[in-house]
Amino acid sequence: MTQMVVPIDILVTLNQHYLKPVSVMLVSLFEHNPQQRFRIWLIHEAIPKPDLQQLQALIAHYQQEFTAIKVDGEQWRQAPTEGRYPIEMYFRLLCGELLPQSLSRVLYLDPDILVLNSVLPLWQLDLETSTFAAATHTGMTNLVTDLNKLRLGTDHAYFNSGVMLIDLARARQLVHFADIQQVLETKSDYLLLPDQDLLNYLYGREIKEIPEEIWNYDARKYAVYFTRSLGKNDLHWIIGQTVFLHFCGQPKPWDERHDNRFTALYGNYQRLTERLLARLA
Repeated sequence: MTQMVVPIDILVTLNQHYLKPVSVMLVSLFEHNPQQRFRIWLIHEAIPKPDLQQLQALIAHYQQEFTAIKVDGEQWRQAPTEGRYPIEMYFRLLCGELLPQSLSRVLYLDPDILVLNSVLPLWQLDLETSTFAAATHTGMTNLVTDLNKLRLGTDHAYFNSGVMLIDLARARQLVHFADIQQVLETKSDYLLLPDQDLLNYLYGREIKEIPEEIWNYDARKYAVYFTRSLGKNDLHWIIGQTVFLHFCGQPKPWDERHDNRFTALYGNYQRLTERLLARLA
């Protein structure tokens, strides 16, 4: 008898400008988790239907499920946004309300990520009493964390919101738009990375820390990880152990100006995705 594989629910929240990067991310996810079933949930405000159909065709090619949820973003109009921080980034904070009540947990992923290994260990992580699991990006010292503690008035680590395992049952009890709105109204001047700052300011104590080298590897900081691990975390280690390679900051790996030791790796998945989309058109 064939054992039934329980699906992993993946959440992305974005606009049409990030459809190409999220396609690359999903191709890398499917390619490195070939026996796993996924349900992809996209929360958006105004992605054109033809673009959604193209993404759906790509996901269907891998025999995976896809659901798009359109949200009225009017309530976020006063929220701090910039060109690279669109309004859709806030949708992940309220995903407990926006996703079906039948879902008990979801794994949120930024579109500027490559998936290199199995995501199952994170999906199966025991969150214990925590609502979220996420990683910090500490560098060689805790200077950035200490500065963020001072800026936000917090007493815990500063977590990156690009990869988050979310207990949706707990999130539905904890996360409320009224609390988010109050922070936006009173502390907007202090929000440098708006949704990430909100996550840390309001819910930082509800986050279980996971190793960044495995679950949220900052692609800009190879030298830091290599040095901090005394030479253990070299490229061979990354290919074998790192699950989420996160292209934080600017420029992005799909930009011509991007040039580091992981640019070619990203380009390989980008070309693969482009060939697939051309065949499916």
